[in-house]
Amino acid sequence: MSFFDFWYSHAPIFAILIPAITAFIMVLLGNPGAGALTHDWRQPWRRGLSLVSVGLGLATAINYLLLANTGQITVYQLSEWSAPFGIVLVLDRLSAMMLVLTYTLAAPVLWFASKGWDSRGRYFHAMSHFLLMGLSGAFLTGDLFNLFVFFEILLMASYVLLIHAQGKPRFQLGIHYVSINLLASALFLIGLGIIYANVGSLNMADVARIMPTLPTDQHRLATAGSLLLFVVFGIKAAILPLGFWLPKTYAVASTPVAALFTIMTKVGIYAILRVNGTVFQDDLSRDIFSTWLLPIALMTSLYGAIGALAAARLRRFVGFMVLSSVGTILIAIAMMNTAAWAAALYYLVHSTLIAAAFYLLCGWITSQRGQHTDHLLVAPRMKQAHVVSVCFFIIALMMAGLPPFSGFWGKVLILGATAQFHAQAWVIAVVLLVSLISIIAFTRAGFVLFWQATAPEDDPKEEAYSAYQKLPAIAPPRNDKAIYLLLTGLVIYVVCASPIFNYVEQTAVQLKDTQQYIDTILKQDQQGQVISVQPFDPNYVPETKYNGEQADPYAQLVPDLVSEDVWQGPHISPYKKQQAELQNQQANTPDQALLNAVEP
Repeated sequence: MSFFDFWYSHAPIFAILIPAITAFIMVLLGNPGAGALTHDWRQPWRRGLSLVSVGLGLATAINYLLLANTGQITVYQLSEWSAPFGIVLVLDRLSAMMLVLTYTLAAPVLWFASKGWDSRGRYFHAMSHFLLMGLSGAFLTGDLFNLFVFFEILLMASYVLLIHAQGKPRFQLGIHYVSINLLASALFLIGLGIIYANVGSLNMADVARIMPTLPTDQHRLATAGSLLLFVVFGIKAAILPLGFWLPKTYAVASTPVAALFTIMTKVGIYAILRVNGTVFQDDLSRDIFSTWLLPIALMTSLYGAIGALAAARLRRFVGFMVLSSVGTILIAIAMMNTAAWAAALYYLVHSTLIAAAFYLLCGWITSQRGQHTDHLLVAPRMKQAHVVSVCFFIIALMMAGLPPFSGFWGKVLILGATAQFHAQAWVIAVVLLVSLISIIAFTRAGFVLFWQATAPEDDPKEEAYSAYQKLPAIAPPRNDKAIYLLLTGLVIYVVCASPIFNYVEQTAVQLKDTQQYIDTILKQDQQGQVISVQPFDPNYVPETKYNGEQADPYAQLVPDLVSEDVWQGPHISPYKKQQAELQNQQANTPDQALLNAVEP
């Protein structure tokens, strides 16, 4: 095969393999103590490999976006067994968009971190790429248990990254962060167990197909499992009352880690949209989900804005604004219509990149305020006050949702989608109120940081004079440039709003078409029936190499589930092939009589 045939035949596994292989190479390179990293001869190799890998990942994500833009859903079968018996990766418009967002964020952040921040702790680049591996896998998987696995990968990487550069506050809140996520992981497994016990499958397409056909008792239990997953995803997305941990936790993370973590809440939103919004789409699940999601989203958005207004530190200010944006996105998802989902996806990209830029700006401001760091207290004027204030002003306009930036258009699209919605008045009132509170909060922070800043001490005899002179006169290396890259990207985002909105609109339409998702992923037998685990037979034991050859009433389905190479290969026994041939012959006879099982 040519290179391109090989590339497309194995899409989308490369999006996971690239960061995975990079991370393993980083681990094999070894890592001395943090104090020796600056002089370690391997550090330039780590940085170069990390940046090349993230650039290759970005190129791969863009390539997948172009592939998904054709409307095609690409299914990759791990081990060459079809769903629901094998695990599959699924590349559609939504997963491709999330991959591009992930690498668009990671590229400038890792480029900035490679200029010194990565030397303040061990295995920074390795953990960053394990995080990218977990994110990519979570966006691409078509299996609920595999979603749990990739969640655990990205969470374990985030545990290490959170305490990068060490410090008592990071360890204290790191324990808090780990404890909450371990609880969420336990609930995740319980929810998966409930769903599997009643549905008999964990493949997303298969669960979506089977749910409406379940008996009443099983259906209610499976619905309870789906709502337990919603609680788990709510913890990841930091919605009320499960999101109080986020502002403090992100505030103590190092600058590049905090910027990178802005994509983490979007994993929770993605999971809510993918699993609760499209997989569990039977009447009962949909009604409960939409009924509870809207008030939670409204409260989250309002709480985040009020928290930002009362924040005593700039980093916590950003954390509360992240919470508010999560609530705004979920308000649109709760409306459960195509236009609202498209608006939510458009706003999701904006909120992720602008929050990352704001965290990077916090690092810049902290470096120039000395002992005042990012506390919202009156301090001597920063040495780069003019350029920093301009960046703050632009970020404030974007994040508060003022024209002509992408935040404004995202909120306009959300408000436009409220037509015919039963809670239209509540949505409009909260979105506008949150925007007003955000403007006031940014005005307050700007006044303290810039307008009320005092003149620096000019008496050389004073201790404050020497302390001020020691402060850097320029931004930390690459800090300002990384901010400029993100802000430029957001300007391009609003300039290209029309084609981008067309894409997210088609993405929302594709998400609503659950039947296309099912038809693409699941295989059918010769009679046109979906090959699935239903009806579930708890006494059925398939033939395996561990229990010997046994009569298999479903042997005729195996050729439809595997590729021709696998069927003709050594892993399918002659006995299995003989059973399949006889069952196919019997199925084609006029009387449709059952043949006796072939003896081994």
